[in-house]
Parts: sequence; structure tokens; C-alpha cells
Amino acid sequence: MSDPQTRCVYQFKVVLRGISPMIWRRLLLGSDHSIADFHYAIQIAMDWSDAHLNRFHIHGKDYGVAHEGGLTFSNDPERVRLAQFGLRLRERFLYEYDFYDGWEHDIRLEKVLPLNSKHVLPVCIGGQRLAPAEDCGGARAYMEEGDPRWRTWSDAMPREDLRLIAETVKRFLDSGGDRSVIGDREGLISALDRLKAHSDLRPDRIDRRAINRRLRQYARGDRKWLFCDRIGG
Repeated sequence: MSDPQTRCVYQFKVVLRGISPMIWRRLLLGSDHSIADFHYAIQIAMDWSDAHLNRFHIHGKDYGVAHEGGLTFSNDPERVRLAQFGLRLRERFLYEYDFYDGWEHDIRLEKVLPLNSKHVLPVCIGGQRLAPAEDCGGARAYMEEGDPRWRTWSDAMPREDLRLIAETVKRFLDSGGDRSVIGDREGLISALDRLKAHSDLRPDRIDRRAINRRLRQYARGDRKWLFCDRIGG
């Protein structure tokens, strides 16, 4: 258990329940960060829009950022600091978002680290796979119907470039390694570049740099443009 009087850094792993392969993020937050900060960090890391209701369930009590016409909470989320919970290593709790789709996030405290003044917190230090599109019906619908972004990505596959690369490799191997059979080298290089660019857009890849740019923007206090679709509260 961390000492609430000593500022430190919490390393959390956030996993979206009910989805396979797993969708997850690893976040660092200061012990003096608030529940509101944690909520916004998850929203940014998962690329959610903060357009729906939310709540944390920690030690038998609900906390969250209220939205107009939705749940209210007995504690001001800006004043509830993470250190107040006295979290233990490997302790888990729940974060819910969008009660209609029912996105449940399993959160586990992985490490308690010393504070490093060089780091701007919150920060995302790991993760895999894009979160599902909002309003898609929840985890069951997502698993049954699949992610349409995969179909879009597959439809955009540069198949002519794939064919060119495959044919070039076959000629090279059949020739016993004769580089003269490669032909148009510049065209091959361009095809490889286009294929790599397409591969970089796979829906299982997150743009951690983009996430952290938004987290730094949040840390500077600029929330207005981060959540333009926010309902309020």
C-alpha cells in the first residue's frame, strides 16, 4: 500500500472486458491525480468521446464525472485523489462507460513508482488494439459482428502491390539469387512503401504518440477541444 502522504506514480493496466483478442492500455498517473483525471485519461487512451455516462466502482462505492441528466455522485471527482484509496499492488476495480453499450474496464494497479519530474502525467506507456467504435452495441455485438474497420482496412489493401512483390520474390528465388531479374527497382520500392503504409493502419495498432499528445494537452488544462461532444456536467 502506498503512503498517501508521499507523492508517487501509479502504473495501471486498463483492460476492456468481454473482448478477445484483448484491448488494453497501460497508464501512469500521479498519486495526487483525481478521479476526474483518471476518467479523462481513460477516455483519451481508449479514444472514447466522453459523450456517455461513466462511473468507477472502488471499495464498494461509485465515483465519476457527472453528465447533465445522468448519475450524480456524492463526492466531487476533482477533489478525490487516487492516493486516498490506499490501493494495494495488483488490486483491481471497475470503470464503466456508456451504460447502454455497457463498456466495462478492468483496472489493476501494477506498480507504484517514484515520482519523476521529467515525466508529464498522465501518460500512456503501452497498449494494443483500437477500442470498438462507440454505439456499436457493446462487447457481445462487437464480438459477433466484428469490427467494420477491419473490413475497410482489408478492402483498401494494395493488392496490385502485393502481386508485384510476390512475383518479384518468386523470380528472384527461381533465378537462384540473380538480382538482375528484379526489374523495376524503384517501382518495387514504391510498392513496398505503400504496403507498409497500409500495414501501419491496421485496426489493432494504436497511435501512442497521438494519445500522449492529447494527454499532454489535457495536463496543460485544455479540455475544451478534447471532448467537443461532451454532454456536460
